[in-house]
Amino acid sequence: MDWGQFGQKLAAMARDLLAQDSFDATLRRITESAVELVEGCDAAGILVLHDHEVETLAPTDPLVVDSDRLQAELGQGPCFDTAHSAQGERVFRIADLTEEGSRWPLFAPRAFELGVGSMMGFLLFTDAEEFGALNFYSRKTGSFTDDSEQAGLLLASHAAIAFSSARTHAQMEHAIGTRHAIGEAMGILMGRHDLTEEQAFDVLRRYSQETNVKLREVARQVCDSCGVPRIPPGEHPFHDHGDHRS
Repeated sequence: MDWGQFGQKLAAMARDLLAQDSFDATLRRITESAVELVEGCDAAGILVLHDHEVETLAPTDPLVVDSDRLQAELGQGPCFDTAHSAQGERVFRIADLTEEGSRWPLFAPRAFELGVGSMMGFLLFTDAEEFGALNFYSRKTGSFTDDSEQAGLLLASHAAIAFSSARTHAQMEHAIGTRHAIGEAMGILMGRHDLTEEQAFDVLRRYSQETNVKLREVARQVCDSCGVPRIPPGEHPFHDHGDHRS
């Protein structure tokens, strides 16, 4: 491993991550860099685990999706172990998946059939509800060396910061978009039905509850149709607005 060259490429990757214009683009750059920079890596992806539900982000190869889906299906595997580790392990490295039958008797042989020879993973974040890891895959056994692990750890350190920053930015954009949509929908209802701001919001809220549709989606439907969508059986959302004039 030429660590001087690696350092230059890692610095370039860090600059690229800051330049990405979306959450998805940031994640794609992370996983692409994993394949480019880490020796032995054939594919990479980010696994997010919500309880036992798995989501695969920015996979560079279908192999990543298949492996993550297999862990979710079986409820076992290296990412599940890391997520629920009492020791808070931040790294796993599996030199040869064929030798892991005793640890993951269901996952190991089937993952090998998918084409996974060796794996390596690094914790990106963890909280009470979610776990996220950057995972590296090789189709050959014994592909990941000590240098591979060190390179992966350095890359994952940058990736964790970029992931957190990009996700926070995406959440803020989503919140702003939601507030804008709700405000526009409230304005339509206030103008068409002579409601106060409080009454207009109550219409949206009650319709959302009665239809089990998220408030932002209700607001979008109001904006698209310039009025409340068809009211389901039950209480009409305008009911009890005594000062409302139809």
